[in-house]
Amino acid sequence: MGLFREPAFDTRCSIAVEQSEAHFHAHVELDGDIAIQPGDKVRVHGAPIIVGFGESILIQRMATVQPAGALMRAWTKLTAMGELKELYEVSFTTSRW
Repeated sequence: MGLFREPAFDTRCSIAVEQSEAHFHAHVELDGDIAIQPGDKVRVHGAPIIVGFGESILIQRMATVQPAGALMRAWTKLTAMGELKELYEVSFTTSRW
């Protein structure tokens, strides 16, 4: 197990995006029951997703998961104590996919 980062890997993911009066969200779900933990990073590949008002979309993309190592995971938990703060990072990028 690495101290700062574990080896990155690619996986498919589902992205649900909705923009309406009742909801405005984007949810990413990784295929294969991959558990995301504090300090992990997920980068979703592909063009920007544009959804008009009153619409929703569900699409499939590739994602790169960069798991945190033991030290990075502990640091993330320690620095987030007592705060309402996300413990993981998800980013979208245009890429080779």
